[in-house]
Amino acid sequence: MSTTTLPRVRNQRPPQPWLTPSRLGIYAFLLLSAVFFLLPLYVMVVTSLKPMSEIRLGQIFALPSQPNLEAWAMAWSSACTGLKCEGIQVGFWNSLKIVVPSALLSIFIGALNGYALAYWRRPWAGWLFTILLLGAFIPYQVHMYPLVRGLSMLGLFSTLPAIVLVHTIFGMPVMTLLFRNYYASLPEELVKAARIDGGGFWRIFFQLMLPMSTPIIIVAVIMQVTNIWNDFLLGLVFAGRENLPMTVQLNNIINTTTGERLYNVNMAATILTSSVPLFIYFISGRWFVRGIAAGAVKG
Repeated sequence: MSTTTLPRVRNQRPPQPWLTPSRLGIYAFLLLSAVFFLLPLYVMVVTSLKPMSEIRLGQIFALPSQPNLEAWAMAWSSACTGLKCEGIQVGFWNSLKIVVPSALLSIFIGALNGYALAYWRRPWAGWLFTILLLGAFIPYQVHMYPLVRGLSMLGLFSTLPAIVLVHTIFGMPVMTLLFRNYYASLPEELVKAARIDGGGFWRIFFQLMLPMSTPIIIVAVIMQVTNIWNDFLLGLVFAGRENLPMTVQLNNIINTTTGERLYNVNMAATILTSSVPLFIYFISGRWFVRGIAAGAVKG
């Protein structure tokens, strides 16, 4: 009597519908959130493309009937920022002169501090790290008067080196925290092996640690460029008249009124001011998330 072997029937789950109530709720929430955050940007863009005759009609959500870039050209090259009418381009180049050295110095010093605190431990390292963390949470206004007095005594107040030094100091605690946590998440055996091979402090840092720090360096660049570029208070106090950053120049354009207030020029200047940090974030956003996650494992 022959027996036939029946194939095993696996318990297969029935196919789930693509659109479930929970998924529909999530998509609806994301859509509403996107509309909420993009609506001001839409108003700014369409207003900057309208002539003043259309803006006076009060239809802020309507598309421009005859879009043009005259307001953008005026905001860049001929808008008044006080007594001078040179546009916001002066503030753009001043912001570049401030951001590049400030970001590079604060990131380098933060990486060096984080590396030293993660692998070259000393009895006072814990206290130093605590002091740096406390410095990250103290408001700028508390340091304002001592910094003004100190920089005045050194003859640096209202100069480009002064604002670069201030941004470097204020960026160092957060950068140290980022790099310290990132280096603490790496295998310590790498540093021990480099020490056995004769590597010293600086050689290990430049030839081993920095090449492995690309994700967290990109995070640091995005954070520092955004913070320094968007700063208003420190640039207004420490930069001096000849080095006012783009945010201060934008404030001067909006508050300088001789006759009719040009809302299209104000909107165009605002978009130009925020374009640099937005561009940097868009081209490196995935690295930002990856670097944050890499430094959050331990430490």
